[in-house]
Amino acid sequence: MTTETIQPIAQSKRTAIVDMLRGWALLGVCLMNYVDYSFFDIVGNQPRPKPDILTSILQGLGSIIFQAKSWTMLSMLFGYGFAVLLKNVQKKGYNPVLFFTKRMLWLFVIAFINCCFWWGDILKDYAFMGLVMLLFYKLKPKPAFILCIVLLLLLPAVVVLVGKIPSTSFKEYEKLVPLYHSSSFINNVKFHLLATWYREVISPSYLYNVHLVQLICFLAGFAAEGIGFFENLAANKKYVKRIFWWSLAVALILVGVFIASSVLSSKFKIDIFKYYAPFYWFILASMLMITTGLCWLYVSGKLKGFFRAMERIGKMTLTNYMIQNVISFFVFGGVGLALGSKMPYWFYLALGLAVYLSQVFISAWWLKHYNYGPVEWIWRQLSYWKRLPLKRSDVKAPEEAGEKFAL
Repeated sequence: MTTETIQPIAQSKRTAIVDMLRGWALLGVCLMNYVDYSFFDIVGNQPRPKPDILTSILQGLGSIIFQAKSWTMLSMLFGYGFAVLLKNVQKKGYNPVLFFTKRMLWLFVIAFINCCFWWGDILKDYAFMGLVMLLFYKLKPKPAFILCIVLLLLLPAVVVLVGKIPSTSFKEYEKLVPLYHSSSFINNVKFHLLATWYREVISPSYLYNVHLVQLICFLAGFAAEGIGFFENLAANKKYVKRIFWWSLAVALILVGVFIASSVLSSKFKIDIFKYYAPFYWFILASMLMITTGLCWLYVSGKLKGFFRAMERIGKMTLTNYMIQNVISFFVFGGVGLALGSKMPYWFYLALGLAVYLSQVFISAWWLKHYNYGPVEWIWRQLSYWKRLPLKRSDVKAPEEAGEKFAL
């Protein structure tokens, strides 16, 4: 084994488009997570308030642009980062499985802390599925892509089968809502931890469907890194365009299928999705359309200021994500302002946008003075088990090897 040490990559050597895409995805995560609070404590047989015109428009736009598109995009980028990290660690002569296993175990610790403030935490899933990805880390890009397609074709059948599994997880969650309204910090933390357990850890739809979708996205990102897709984006512009138009076409076709299904179901009681439900196909097609659309604009030299802002916040995805959740904990829960579901729908979007925009400016300032976001810095040190310079005035950040992902 070589005596050369493994260290994170310097900010100057990161792939800019990947950080930019993370920044965009983080916007969707913040907006949709905050919107969740608009009906967070509406349980049992309580009817949801009938939306007004503005709410309907905002809900429609959020559903089309952001809902489920952000975590799937981040999952694909995680797969890309997985490939980058393991490739560089392996080049240094270290065991990539042992290194990445340790890294994911530390991510579980960070995820637990995040779960104390937000029951919808995604970090635990990245940590778990990151370990699952180790089963495939030796795959070449082509077989990884083929496996991705096979799982994608199986996904609609899995969704139907999982839907038949009986579950009481949501009913157990409903019993926890009084903890959410409590003015006790401990009770609020208890709510988020238990809600995570019932709604995400043991809920069949989440346990099987969401994790399978994540694996598909991981494999897609893994294959993309293998062919240097993001590193050679300008040279791949024609493929970016093709993926954009094909994914748009698939999304539109699926919309037509969904409309036809609704008509057949209401008029003739025919369920065309009884055995094969391609709902996630629409989400993934839309996500690819948005991803390649952003890439297309990026390589065309459009919206440079916008992309620079996205890139800065994307370099601190983990820190900013956790801060967003801590803010929502004290704004909506009983331990803080206790706004709960009391506010109009637009308020949750406006607050999420305000938090995100403030993070854009704070991230830009922070990265002028520091090499990493604070949570990223802690995670890197735990992963590499060595002291890394935080301040830019300290010894220059290492540039020798391997890490290009924030999550």
